[in-house]
Amino acid sequence: MGKNIGQMKKHINYSLLIVSTVLLTFGVLFLATLSAIASLNAFGNTNYYLFHQLVAVGIGIIAGFCMYKISLDWLKKLALPLLILNLLLLASVFIPLLGSKFWGASRWISIGFITLQPSEFLKITAILYLSAFLSTKFSENVKRGFMAAAKKSYQNGIHVFLPFVFLLLTINGLLFLQKDLSTMSIVAGSLIAIYFIAGTPLWHTALLFVSGIAGALLLVKIEPYRVQRFLVFLHPETDVLGIGYQLKQSLLAIGSGGIFGKGLGMSTQKFGFLPSSMADSIFAIIGEELGIIGCVLLILLFIFFFWQCVRIAKSSTDKFSKLTVVGICTWILSQAFMNIASTLGIFPLAGIPLPFFSYGGSHIIAELIAIGLLLNISKNT
Repeated sequence: MGKNIGQMKKHINYSLLIVSTVLLTFGVLFLATLSAIASLNAFGNTNYYLFHQLVAVGIGIIAGFCMYKISLDWLKKLALPLLILNLLLLASVFIPLLGSKFWGASRWISIGFITLQPSEFLKITAILYLSAFLSTKFSENVKRGFMAAAKKSYQNGIHVFLPFVFLLLTINGLLFLQKDLSTMSIVAGSLIAIYFIAGTPLWHTALLFVSGIAGALLLVKIEPYRVQRFLVFLHPETDVLGIGYQLKQSLLAIGSGGIFGKGLGMSTQKFGFLPSSMADSIFAIIGEELGIIGCVLLILLFIFFFWQCVRIAKSSTDKFSKLTVVGICTWILSQAFMNIASTLGIFPLAGIPLPFFSYGGSHIIAELIAIGLLLNISKNT
């Protein structure tokens, strides 16, 4: 009959590889022009920020390749140790001489010349662990016959719901201490998406969603700067020289770009007018230099990325792989949406990087590891 099915050569999802490469290349090239002025002013060298980003990209590609080559069975077994290690690193940001504090928040670890943000890697280790945990639990109950006893067990939450709530509370507690509500919402949202897709009772997800909204509103209320951000979101015309300055400058940048933009490298907002132009507000500079067309093309690339993730998830033959793809897709797409929406003023300022574009080593390494894992899963479907 020709080739045996088991011996057929498996191929990765080349469409995902291509769109990821385009996003990464576009991001690096854009940052090369954007960072030159800030790098020159801060270090007297136009390539300082670009060099550090390229180093991070190189590390991310190597780490992503390792993730592409690793056995998924081994990765499933390593999920818990990796999560525990990540949680220890997350807690170590509060250790004197090891943790670093910027803008009033403790989120980084500094070892020599290396600065690491553990919360960025938590996005993938938490996804891996929950996917492994849920796929194992469902597999065990299927072997027992599932149905009556197993269904009741899931509904009363003894074996799944309570451990999941404990995981969420642990992660959210550490991120709360780091004053990182944005990352908390992304991680929690990704985990809840996995939990829902796993086939758990709908009331579990509904309860988690309502509790999450209530918790988020409470966290906003207890921190004055979060209240101010939310008020600016509701009334962007208020305090345009204070808390609303970043949003005002973002909208000015995008508006001045028009349809076709001013041209690559021709931004005026990057000359110190727009805060966080290399990080949180980089989409505004894209709009200024490449116009509405550039913004739409970028959004279409992320939509295409989403579609390829859906294809991989639908064709995944095991639950661990399917849930992992769902988690990664939710993480990257929700982060992109929050960044772009907050820049446009249709979502409160989130303070999170735009995937593949914003300056920052930890997030780009974590995203490239995720791409390697997606490609690994795609070749095994």
